[in-house]
Amino acid sequence: MKILLLEDNTRLNATITKRLSAKGFDVDSFEDGAAAYEAVDNGYGCYVLDINVPSLDGIELLKRIREYYPYTPVIIISSSVELETIRDSYHFGCSDYIKKPFFVDELEIKIEKLCNVTNDIVTFGDSYSFDALSSILEHQGERERLSKKERLLLGLFLSDQGKVVSYEKIQSIVWEGNFASLDSIRSLIRRLRKKIPENYIETVVDIGYLFNPPKA
Repeated sequence: MKILLLEDNTRLNATITKRLSAKGFDVDSFEDGAAAYEAVDNGYGCYVLDINVPSLDGIELLKRIREYYPYTPVIIISSSVELETIRDSYHFGCSDYIKKPFFVDELEIKIEKLCNVTNDIVTFGDSYSFDALSSILEHQGERERLSKKERLLLGLFLSDQGKVVSYEKIQSIVWEGNFASLDSIRSLIRRLRKKIPENYIETVVDIGYLFNPPKA
């Protein structure tokens, strides 16, 4: 999963980046708010924003993110204890607020919780299991390694199981912010439907797809 980190303290930025990268996250770090804003469409599964940064503060960036990505987790990290600042953060749609100083472990736990990140093998439907770390899909003893886009798509469906996943969100997460035509998305859906029962993925006309396998 890709994470955008905005933190103007160079040492803290490097510490967070190093820790999250060691956990397997793909981290793009910024110390300037305007530079971070230019990158918000690059397919991030989570945003971690400091408030008091140069050019464009974290609250303003949060507002702009929420215009296009209403459901992507956004974690605010700040030394401010002012009630108004905390209230504004939640009012404009932050998912969680962490006061500095904090242990990086706390941030890591928040990210894993908000993004449903787990190293365990996920089981679903009729005895299917999926290991996102190895990209292995297994069913009745048969194992198949998924391509990167198939892995990202299935991981997205599993994290948003029972919810409608829009074309825009698929483009953002699976194509990591790059343009994807509707035909490209449909082609990827067809490939995944060949590897799991077709009725696990329901088409929601003009919106996207609903991943709703039967309960295991």
